[in-house]
Amino acid sequence: MVLYWYHFWMPPKIRILERKLKKAGFICLPGKGSHRKYVHSSGVRLTISGKASSDARPYQLKDVQQALALVKK
Repeated sequence: MVLYWYHFWMPPKIRILERKLKKAGFICLPGKGSHRKYVHSSGVRLTISGKASSDARPYQLKDVQQALALVKK
């Protein structure tokens, strides 16, 4: 018997979001505690909090997607 309800969406790790930002040209600036600031040459700024091994929260995923969309324009 196969349990189909078991399949669910797993959020990405914060390290994956950071990798996407660095690949898009963002520069990491040190922050306070577990916060890291990312700045792009176009003026887009973003702060990500949490350990790199933690699951990303939905708002963090949305913020990164919006920042990447702004940079592409």
